[in-house]
Amino acid sequence: MPADRMTLPPVRLPSEAELARDALAAPLVGRAVRLARWAGPGTRVDAEGELVADELASAAEVLGLTGETGEDDAADAWRAALDTGLVEVARGAGPAEDEDSGDGGGGAGRVLPGEQLKAVTSGSPKDVLAYWLDLLDVALVDAAAPVLDATSAAFQEDGGFDFDALDLDPEAEAEFLDGVLGNLYQLTVRDDTATGRAAAPVPLPALAASVIVPDDMDEPTDDVLEQVSDAMVRLDDQFQVLEPVGLVAYTPVDAALMADADAPAGEQEAPLSEDDVARYGLVTLTPLGLYGLRARLMDAGMAAPRVGDLADRDARGLLDGIAGYPEWAAREETEQWLAGRGAGQAAAALLEAAHGRDAGAPLRRLNCQQALALIGPAAEPAVRGVLDDPELGGLARVWLAELGTGTPVPPPSPELVFWLTVDTIAAQLDAEGEPDELRELVEGLVGRHAGFFDEAWRVDHPATADVLEAIGRLHPDRALAKEARKAAFRSRSRGEA
Repeated sequence: MPADRMTLPPVRLPSEAELARDALAAPLVGRAVRLARWAGPGTRVDAEGELVADELASAAEVLGLTGETGEDDAADAWRAALDTGLVEVARGAGPAEDEDSGDGGGGAGRVLPGEQLKAVTSGSPKDVLAYWLDLLDVALVDAAAPVLDATSAAFQEDGGFDFDALDLDPEAEAEFLDGVLGNLYQLTVRDDTATGRAAAPVPLPALAASVIVPDDMDEPTDDVLEQVSDAMVRLDDQFQVLEPVGLVAYTPVDAALMADADAPAGEQEAPLSEDDVARYGLVTLTPLGLYGLRARLMDAGMAAPRVGDLADRDARGLLDGIAGYPEWAAREETEQWLAGRGAGQAAAALLEAAHGRDAGAPLRRLNCQQALALIGPAAEPAVRGVLDDPELGGLARVWLAELGTGTPVPPPSPELVFWLTVDTIAAQLDAEGEPDELRELVEGLVGRHAGFFDEAWRVDHPATADVLEAIGRLHPDRALAKEARKAAFRSRSRGEA
């Protein structure tokens, strides 16, 4: 995975127990475990540990695999069992080879249960998921490998392999697949996680285009469209390898479309119907796939938060942690944090954590106010206790007014009104709200105070100058925008004096 320090959107995941059940239900896992239990000291393998011909036929029968691909699927399952330690081969300890067997192999080693078999069959959910992550690594290597037949020039007489003969860079292939999966993760957590619905399938052409078409290209060129089509062919093979491990649910590209190489997917004169789109391939990242890719992204140094990660943090950790979260995730994270704490104690801790003059403090106070709303009336005593606090008094008055208890609330001083206005806009700037929403907020707050800019530049808030500059950029009234810029200059000059 790319090792950028970007922070990805938070993701909602099932429990470890549910994920472990999904892992055990993955076709490749189930087949590999069954073969590991079936195999024994008398199972014959070749020098590479692969099942010999008649054993492979027996393995396919054990798995109930028939048809043209039955033995190939059985071979894949055996290789998965071997590569992930479900079975081991003790070299040179196999039974004597029967020279008349005609199977062309045998006697290369003695098959024994591997250390991982017990972990998968009787271990904890964490053990099962650790095994599945190992299997995912193996599957990703297999998926990125070229598909070759025995006549390929890449196979050398001495048994070696010549990648140069393929004009293929294995590292580049692996990086390409990692990039595709990273984009699939982002598309999955960005759109549907907030609703609780299953993520919508991603059309294969769109996914391929996301890693090939430059962001600043309005209309893809013919060359780029050809690259997208080539990528679709590769991804179609790769997702069919990755589906049995439980990473994705995949609808392959229609074979009739694959046969028509002269008609790139991007060349359509009319909009495609849903059925047409499906013919080009649809991929959905499963909850288990989200878990696996998140683990890989974090291993690569990315921040990939999970809802619930902050439940054991203190109040400051919660408020800082949800600073970049979308509204739904911040609410769920806060609800989980509150669930393990008494209402009054939690309210007091949140208010204390909301103090500060650092850059993140305004957004921390906004998140505090929203967290207090989840607590409700039980937070009122703690909130009334900060009415005279210079940093929290405005927040407290707004919250009490919204609560509507009927108990009188002392009016704010003019200084507190202006301080709260600056603090509120600073919080929204930090939250990177939609420009239209922020513009409306700016218009409303400025419009309620006559002579706003004559007083605003004097506000003793660390973000005053930045807020006034932002108003100058966002306010639609040119005259007021100019006043805002002048006020920002006066504020900075005052701070430098």
